[in-house]
Amino acid sequence: MRILHVEDDEDTRALVAFILKDEGWEVVSVDNMEAAIELAAAGGFDLYLLDNWIQGDTENVLCLKLRSLDPHTPILFYSGAVFPLNVESALASGAQDYLEKPCTPEALVEKILELMRR
Repeated sequence: MRILHVEDDEDTRALVAFILKDEGWEVVSVDNMEAAIELAAAGGFDLYLLDNWIQGDTENVLCLKLRSLDPHTPILFYSGAVFPLNVESALASGAQDYLEKPCTPEALVEKILELMRR
């Protein structure tokens, strides 16, 4: 499985990549919206893992753009922004689910597996 992880925090990118690579998944990590859109346009991802707050993104523009480029690949928000409005906005913009960070590595892996089974 190939995952595009969009996260502005370098430590979080490294930790998530470590966790997911341990599952045998390929993780491509970027820290901004422009790079994410460029990679998504090239295709080949099985899941998009997004932070709610990244450089160049407001009102979940990245999620909307990803959804317009790729209407079928699951989008999971993995974010510390967990106010109800954040979650509602992410789901309204095309995401399938929202996971609060921090969480255990097992919870992250299970949520990804759950989305892939849908």
